Amino acid sequence: MGVRLITLEKYFLFMFTEQNNSEEIKPKNLNSACYIHLYKMAKTETKVLHSPTLESVIMVEKTIQKYSQECGKYQLWKKLPKKMMYQTFQVILDYLGKSGKIIIDKDGCVMWTYNPERIRKLISQGLVVT
Repeated sequence: MGVRLITLEKYFLFMFTEQNNSEEIKPKNLNSACYIHLYKMAKTETKVLHSPTLESVIMVEKTIQKYSQECGKYQLWKKLPKKMMYQTFQVILDYLGKSGKIIIDKDGCVMWTYNPERIRKLISQGLVVT
């Protein structure tokens, strides 16, 4: 048997409604915790409207390197040399975080962590990379 893909709308109709022979749709008795979990799951699916260009990624990288450990996301966004949509800026920060170039601490301070020269020095000194 193959996997059957359905839309989120059909899934909600299936999970949260009952249909009888008269095709009348009635809401099921819901477990609120389950409903809240599924609602949050559906809400977190965001669509990227603006993909960042290489030029904009490099601009954000340079700005973070300049102001590392000084300010949070919003302040960094305001200090960019060129204007950019905040959503695009967040996509770039997400990419840089997943690639290990930045860390955002619990206070929201953005820190630049990528240092290729230091990594090369540690590898030449015998650091084992697995």
